[in-house]
Amino acid sequence: MPMPAATLQQKRSGAPASRKRSERLFRSRPMLTERCPFAVSGSQVCPLHVVLMGLGFLSGSSPSHRHLVPRSFPEPFGTGTLARLHSSTALHVHVESSVSLKPAKAKAKVTAGPNGPERYGTSSDFRSSFRMIEPETVDIVSKGQVVVSAALDNQGFLLTLDTKLPVELVHRYENLSTGACKPGYAAAKMTAIFPKFVKQAPMFLDRNFRHLAKVNNYLPPFGLKTQERIIHAILNATKTYGLNPELDRLSCKRCIIVGNGGILANKSLGSRIDEYDIVVRLNEAPVSGYTRDVGSKTTMRITYPEGAFQVPEHYEKDSLFVFSAFKPLDFKWLRHMISREKLRGSEGFWKSVAQYVPREPSEMRILNPFFIQEAAFQFIGLPLNNGLMGKGNIPTLGTVAITMALHNCDEVAVAGFGYDMNTPHAPLHYYESVKMSAIKESWTHDISKEKEFLQKLVKAHVITDLTKGI
Repeated sequence: MPMPAATLQQKRSGAPASRKRSERLFRSRPMLTERCPFAVSGSQVCPLHVVLMGLGFLSGSSPSHRHLVPRSFPEPFGTGTLARLHSSTALHVHVESSVSLKPAKAKAKVTAGPNGPERYGTSSDFRSSFRMIEPETVDIVSKGQVVVSAALDNQGFLLTLDTKLPVELVHRYENLSTGACKPGYAAAKMTAIFPKFVKQAPMFLDRNFRHLAKVNNYLPPFGLKTQERIIHAILNATKTYGLNPELDRLSCKRCIIVGNGGILANKSLGSRIDEYDIVVRLNEAPVSGYTRDVGSKTTMRITYPEGAFQVPEHYEKDSLFVFSAFKPLDFKWLRHMISREKLRGSEGFWKSVAQYVPREPSEMRILNPFFIQEAAFQFIGLPLNNGLMGKGNIPTLGTVAITMALHNCDEVAVAGFGYDMNTPHAPLHYYESVKMSAIKESWTHDISKEKEFLQKLVKAHVITDLTKGI
């Protein structure tokens, strides 16, 4: 028979000075919060570390060294430090008596388990003292909510990356056949290590682009400011804004971003790459002549004026031309490609650009610049530079494509990624003789910081790296 659930009470009137001071401390703004409601009746499923923090099992002097210490917790946890508690581990708690700022004794019946509920036993004499919790760690609010901050790095990623699936997804996937697409996998794994992640972000711009608040306040490449009129004209010409009817209908999408790295050479991954629902290629990396290693399928090719094929015959049939703008002039170039007007001169471009793209307007898309913005400032931590392009604050197009996929694909894989600066004479790309050392000449990218971000995704199993170069 379940016991009544815990409620949190804050009685500020007539409280002693020490308690008032404690309440003021607990109202301190957390670094980043995670909410777990304790219902007035019944039970709630709460992240394990949230419940333990709420019950006072917390120690550590700084966010980077914070850990949980059980004081009278049932086996199998024992009495030592609880290391690597995953937010996906659910805990059902029925607490007898209320929890307040004052130490109080309570009894709890605990069940938990990453593969389903497992009875861990009954604990007596829980001591619930919020006074021993660090002020920046928990905030006691009305209606019985405990707000707990996680141990995060400067960008908002968990310091201890969670590699386990959330319990609800374990149950959801257990009946899937081997190799079947896992709905919601990438977004769930990303949220587990980056709690601020919000999945909803359209892949391409459509006629409602003016409502995308996060990009309308920035100039290209991070936004659309000053380019609204020409974008409107381009979208009126393209008239289509999705992938294609067949792909748009898929309830689960498996995507692979094929990078241009020399690490792809001689890996014979072509057939495996072609198995994915959506194959994304970048800039002018060729397919013809390299299909054994890079595959033959191309769903879309993301590029910009200087990165686009200048030989029309190099474009694959039935693939989308996805345009990514890095400067206002780029939109003018795209308008000329759509209208088939000859571009007068190449002033303002850093190299020669294509004069013709063999695609109908309906086969052209504009990539949502939010992915450049999010990758640069939220995921990697590149300099904001007042929202303008500057030295070392532009992510590579490959990382932008991965960011796009995290929002729009259920499973994400990559191949051909990774710059090994310890082998300066190795080929930079699989299709040319340029050496690895050439990447050091780039003034727009911060390769080392970008690699740190991608390694987090691989380590936490958010993405799969087929060539293992990250």
